[in-house]
This record gives sequence, C-alpha cells and structure tokens, in this order.
Amino acid sequence: MSVDREVVLREISDITIPGGGTLARADLVRAVTVENGAVRFVLEVGSAEAAKALQPVEAEAKRRLMALPGVDSVSIVMTAPAGRPAAQQPAPSLKVGGHPTPQAGPQPIPGVKHVIAIGSGKGGVGKSTVSSNLAVALAKAGRKVGLLDADIYGPSQPRMMGVSGRPASPDGQRIEPMHAHGVTMMSIGLMLKEGEAVVWRGPMLMGAMQQLLQQVNWGELDVLLIDLPPGTGDVQLSLCQKTPVSGAIIVSTPQDVALLDARRAINMFDKLKTPVLGLVENMSSYTCPKCGHEAHLFGHGGVAAEAQELGLPFLGELPLQLEVRLAGDAGRPVALEPGATADAYARLADRLVQGGMA
Repeated sequence: MSVDREVVLREISDITIPGGGTLARADLVRAVTVENGAVRFVLEVGSAEAAKALQPVEAEAKRRLMALPGVDSVSIVMTAPAGRPAAQQPAPSLKVGGHPTPQAGPQPIPGVKHVIAIGSGKGGVGKSTVSSNLAVALAKAGRKVGLLDADIYGPSQPRMMGVSGRPASPDGQRIEPMHAHGVTMMSIGLMLKEGEAVVWRGPMLMGAMQQLLQQVNWGELDVLLIDLPPGTGDVQLSLCQKTPVSGAIIVSTPQDVALLDARRAINMFDKLKTPVLGLVENMSSYTCPKCGHEAHLFGHGGVAAEAQELGLPFLGELPLQLEVRLAGDAGRPVALEPGATADAYARLADRLVQGGMA
C-alpha cells in the first residue's frame, strides 16, 4: 500500500481528543504532505494550553503513522491560525444550512451598493470562471468587489481564487470573509471539509443563502457578484426574494443546447422581476497557439443573435484558451495577468462600470 494524503488522514481520523470527539470531527489537521517516506502535517490549535493537552494525540498519531509500510519519519507541528490572536479567531460555531428566518421582503446587504447575479440555465458553460475573472477585472479597475460562491452543491471559487482555510467567526454569529486578488469572497466550500458533499433539501439551501448574504461582514462594496448554481431552483429563488438584486448576467456558450437553457434562466429572472443586464458568450473562439488559426468549437455568434432577438444587451465574447483553465486550477484567475483574455474581461468590466452597475 502506498502512503498518500488520504491514507494519512484515514489512519489518524479516529484518534480521540481531549474533551471528546476525534481529530476528524474537530477538523484540526492541516497541510498534509507525504514525500519520500516523510509525513508532515500541522495540528491547528487555539492556544498553548490546547497544544499541551494534545501532546498524547500527537504521540498516538506518530505511532500509528510510523507503523505504516514506507513511512520513515513523521513531523507534526502545532500552530494557531495566522492573522489574529488564537483566542479571537475560532472556527465558525454557527450552524450553516438551517431553515431561513422570516423577513419582511428583500433586505439590502449593509454596505453593498449593487448585487449582480451571474447565472446560466445549465452547467459546463464556464459561469464560475466568468464570475471569478470578472471580479478580478473589476478590482483591477478600482472597484471594491465581493464574490459570493452560491453554488452550494458544487462550490469551486475557493480553488479558482486560491483561498483555503476556515473563515473566522469571533462571536459565533457573523462570519469574516476571505480576501484574494483584491476581492472579498465567501463560499460554502470554506465551511466544509474538502470533498464533503452537501446533502440538503430546499429549505436548508435557502437558509444557507440567507446566512451567506446577511451574516457575512462584507464591508463597503461597490458590487457583490453572486456565482449561482446551474438551473432555476431554490438558490436563485431565495436570492431574489431575500435581497434586492440590481441585475443578472447570463453566461452561455454559442451552441443551441446551451442557449435553450439560457432562455429558461432569462425567463426565470423575468418572473422574479430581476432585470437581465445582458448576455455573455463564453468559449466563443479558440486560437491555436502554434499556427494562430481561429476555430469555433461550440459555434459562434449564437449568444449575440439571441440577445438581439430578446432585446437584451450583448456584453461580449470570451475566448476558450488553455491558460484560462490552468489559471483557474492554480488559484490565479487569468484576468490578473496581461493578455488577450484579460483584455476581454477588462472590456466586460468596463461595460458594467459604464452602465452604473459597478
């Protein structure tokens, strides 16, 4: 059996900690690496007293891991979270995903001037990629930008924005958001263990949305972009019922199948009385890096034609390039670096600024 990160976590997950519970349930293990027979990880503790109490746990973890074939050494470091004194930075103790609390109509988010939803009728059209890069482009243009990853079942913004760790909740009621590349961001993915599935019914989804909108300290923002999940379900409904949404941007690829679902998204926002600010054609063209030939893998111009037929603004085309995927996987959106793709996002950001939406 080869030893990797998953093997290490599985081997130590059921070690009991002082006060009850296990290492896995307490979520104390960070930064696990396995290299050439050497296992290293961090136990994130709240104080020196907590570190002392965990010494038997550290010893047991070392004993178990050293017994694994191929493990030559085990190094465990105990540390408190960075940034604030440990006593002021506990992990959020509030429960996320409860039923929504009653409120009289949509409530504005304190300090946020505009809320823009970014949606699509179907998955796989690059909506989350557009959301992260548009947020970065707006920040580069001098705007105070927030990004809420509202794709509860499949949160991807922590990876795309290069953010990890658990947000702080000093009072157990409100959440401190994370920051990356000039953008204030929050995602349900930061409240879960990596790879943990969310298995919730509609009311819990709506409760989680309400908390992420109203219990996060967003601060003063020109615009809060909300990366919606695909489709026309509970999250979209909850957003438009609980918060005054300035408008929605619809992302689609040019192909007919994607446009069919984009029409459903537009119809949904019409029914919810949320103005559609315009349509974006993503994966519009591909330029070969070797010969410069431009190909249209998913068709071309379909979104512009759809916008014209519906009487809606066409906000622009975004290319399909390998660098977009590589940048997203690396946690540094492609809009950060100079280039044709970054220029396309800058133009999209400029249209929102000129339209008074950011």
